[in-house]
Formats: sequence, C-alpha cells, structure tokens
Amino acid sequence: MALPLLRTLYARLALGLFLLLLVIGTLFSALSFYSVREYSAAVNHQLNRDLASRLVADRNLVTGDRIDYRELERLFDLYMSINPSIEIYLLDLQGRIVSFSANPDKIKRNQVSLQPIQTLLTNPDMYPLPGDDPRSHDRRKVFSVTPVPSADNPSGYLYVVLRGQQYDFAESMVHGNRLLKMAAGALTLSLAVGLLAGLVFFRLLTRRLTRLTARVEGFEAKTDRDSEPQPPQVPGERGDDLDYLSLRFDAMAQRIVGQLELLKDKDHQRRQLVAQVSHDLRTPLAAVQGYLETLSLKQDSLDLDQRRRFLAIALGETRRLGQLVDELFELAALDAREKQPNLERFIVAELVHDVLQKHTPSAVQNDVSLSIGAIEPAIVNADIAMTERVLDNLISNAISHSPAGTKVRVSVAADANGVSIHVADSGPGINKQALAHIFTPFYQAPGANRSGHAGLGLAIARRMAELHQGRITVKNRSAGGAEFLFWLPLADEK
Repeated sequence: MALPLLRTLYARLALGLFLLLLVIGTLFSALSFYSVREYSAAVNHQLNRDLASRLVADRNLVTGDRIDYRELERLFDLYMSINPSIEIYLLDLQGRIVSFSANPDKIKRNQVSLQPIQTLLTNPDMYPLPGDDPRSHDRRKVFSVTPVPSADNPSGYLYVVLRGQQYDFAESMVHGNRLLKMAAGALTLSLAVGLLAGLVFFRLLTRRLTRLTARVEGFEAKTDRDSEPQPPQVPGERGDDLDYLSLRFDAMAQRIVGQLELLKDKDHQRRQLVAQVSHDLRTPLAAVQGYLETLSLKQDSLDLDQRRRFLAIALGETRRLGQLVDELFELAALDAREKQPNLERFIVAELVHDVLQKHTPSAVQNDVSLSIGAIEPAIVNADIAMTERVLDNLISNAISHSPAGTKVRVSVAADANGVSIHVADSGPGINKQALAHIFTPFYQAPGANRSGHAGLGLAIARRMAELHQGRITVKNRSAGGAEFLFWLPLADEK
C-alpha cells in the first residue's frame, strides 16, 4: 500500500521549498523597492543639494539685503510650470512657512523642524538627509536649503523639497505599473527556476528513499507468504515517507523476530523429532535383531512352531519399521510442499461410504459398530487419495480408541463455504493437556501405548488438509468420546 502523493516526503519538501522561495522573493522585492527609493533619494539630493542657493543667485531673489518677493512669486509660478517635481518654501528663522509654491489645499504644516536644516547647513555632505514635508504631518523628504538674503545676515531660509507632490505621483505611477510588473515578472521567473531546480534536486535525494521503501515492501510481501498475515499498519494523517518506512520497518522487524522464535521452536521440534525417530526406529530394529539372533543361535533346539513364531514377529516388526519410514518420508515431503494434491471434483458422500466399507472388518474385529449419520450431498475439488488417507486415519483412530460394544459415528454436513466430515467415537476422550498437541508429530498422550504406531498419522492428516486449504480440529464431546472435524472448501461452480 503506497502513500498518497501529497503525503510523501517529496511533496512536503516541494511545498516547503515553494513557501521558502515565496517568502524570500517577497522580502527581496520589499528590500529592492526600499533600496531603489533610497538610492534615488541619495542621487537626487547629491545632484540638487545646491539648488536653493543657485535659485537665489540665478533668479535675483535678493536685492541688497532684502528678498524680492515679486521675483519670488515669479519663481514659484515658473517652477510650478517647468519643474513641478520640486516644491519651494520660504521659511522664517523659526521655521514657519511664509510663502510656498505648492497647492495651498495640500499644505498640512505651518512650520517645519530646523534641526535637519541646521545639520545640512553645518555639514553639506550629510546626505541623503530628510526634512519635514509641509504636505504631511509625519512624512519626511530630502531637501535643499540656503539662508536668505545671505548667510551672514539671514532673515529666513529658502527650503526646496526635492521630491514634491508631482514627483510622488509620478513615482507611484512608475512603481505601481512598470516597475511593479518588472519586479513581479522577475520574482515569478526566479520562483519558477528555483522551484524547478529544487524539485529536481529533491527527487534525486528522495529517489533512494523511495527505492528503499519499495524494497522493504517487497521483502515484507515475501515474508507474508511464509507467515500469518498481519493487519496493515497505516501511518497517521500527518505521516510521510519516513513515517511509512518506519512503520514498515517495525512490522518487518516484528515479523523477523516472530520468525526467529518460530525457527527456535522448529529447531526444538527437530531435536525432539530426531530423538523420537531414533527411539521409534531402534525399538523394531532391536526386536528384529533379537529374534533373528535367537533363531541363529538356537535353531537346532527350537521346534518348527517356535521358529515360525519368531519369524512372524520379526516380519511384523520389519513391516512396522517400513511403515514408520514411509510415514517419515511422507511427512517430510508434505512439510517441504514437494507433494502437491492432484485436484478433481467428486462427491464426498460416496467417498465416505467407500471408506466405511473398507474399515468395517476392522470395526467388527474390535467389536465396534460403524454408523452413518446425516449425509448431505456436496461436491469438493480435492485429491481423492489424500482425502481418503485422512478419513482412513480418523476412522481407524476412532475404532482403536473405542471400547468394545460402542459405536463410531460418521456424518457429513455442508454449508455455504464447505463440507464438514465429523468422526465421533465413544472412547474416554482426549486429555485436556493433550488436545493442544494432538497433531504434533510423534506426540502421544501420557500413558498411551506406543507399540501400535509412531504418532505421525494425525500430523500427516493435518498437513494434507492444509494443502487443500482445509482444516482438521478436535474436541471432546459432552456425551463422552472425542470428535474430529475435517473441513474442505466447496468446489467452484462451473
């Protein structure tokens, strides 16, 4: 199960990069506008810082030691026409505005601060130095100033604002249209190039993470086939590739730990199996060897009946030994899945009847009656030989554990998914401790006689049932005895 694209680490890095570039671009644009504005003010002040003194000299504003106000009015009218970007003010020595060239409706101040004026007159290189703008209560602009009528005998100041109302209007038009469009275009292009480069770079960085996640999922899928399926773990709503990979790694680690525990258990079972096989093989071999040695040493002193009896016992032990070896090979083949069922469609009820007929002589010999309960017709898709082998084992076990004069009952029930074959005996039942180990190879309940078989029949039966996607379970009946249930899935309808 892959993560949605918007929750991947790559998508989150891309979104983070986009937001970062957007913030940087916005700050850069603001700083650029501020820098251009300050640079423009500095250049304007440098070029026009002597404008006020030149106006006084060029326009003959001072006659003798007095200001020519008519000439000053003409100067106002002239610059209002030819250079509306500057505004000219006549101030007294306290900074009060005496006369001006600006629109009277726009004047907000009656007086400007003398501190920047005196600072600039004292040190002309202190530029750009802003002063009060008479058209605003809080705005400050660069200016040019000179004492009038003279520096030696001043009666006021000629105060020239270098960036007047018309300049502000023109500047706002430029900034609001052309410059703004240029800046927006440059910002958009920078963001696009930066984002594209970042996406490529992040893809190169996260590509290995994506491959690692895919490899972990592939390994997990392989281990799922050999272990019980685990419920899927989904990262939280805020999880990304790393959270997803962490969950998958934790799940894989848990599965590996479980498989290590399973391997330990299998190794323990293998040791027990080897020990039990050695014991079960050694017992018939010792019997065969003992009787053959007796025949060899005492053949002259034994009569014909004794020799026949010894040979019959030795022959029976060899058959038992051969059966044990065959069962061991069969169980090993089933565990390794080398032996696969040959599936074909057949009616379960017919096979059950045939198996019961086959075991009738054995039941009669043990004074046990075989009875058939409810038989429902149903068709399964299974291996007939394996299914018969499972039924043989269950029915023969039921006969051998039933006391004389009791019954073994076999019934078949069908449901929507499969067929259940019930084999119930009338014996003493199965010890509660033994119920959990009844299908373990070589396991025998405490006190059971091991001379008859090696305890592999039920283990083989369960393996065969599992190869058919079926199951075998066992329980003790309330009325007494044990009941085995052999379930097989129904054949698909064709």
